[in-house]
Amino acid sequence: MHELSIAAEVYRTSRAAVGEHGGGRLISVRLAVGELTAIEPELLGFAWEALLAESGDAGARLDVDWRPAQQHCAACGGEKPRGDGSWLRLCPDCGQPLTVEGGDELDVLSVEFEQDGGGGHD
Repeated sequence: MHELSIAAEVYRTSRAAVGEHGGGRLISVRLAVGELTAIEPELLGFAWEALLAESGDAGARLDVDWRPAQQHCAACGGEKPRGDGSWLRLCPDCGQPLTVEGGDELDVLSVEFEQDGGGGHD
């Protein structure tokens, strides 16, 4: 389960961001996850909870913004629909190769925390 190593890296990154602002307790982390990353958001959530369970940040939320990939045809234009789990290699309208855009995101978008002594930051 590579979600545990992803959760650990997100946690390290988030704690570093909190440290840059004087320290405090994590409240939430918002993460963009693309469908082509092979990350299962539910498993990532379980890994996050397990990782933080014994820490001072236990209970901090991990909010995942799911980012789908899209297929486009440069020849006839526009996005080409696909079924869940299926990818077309050729445009169903003109037969030209399709390009895939997006879906590879894995970015910490925001970190919310309660600063030592109160107050929150983003």
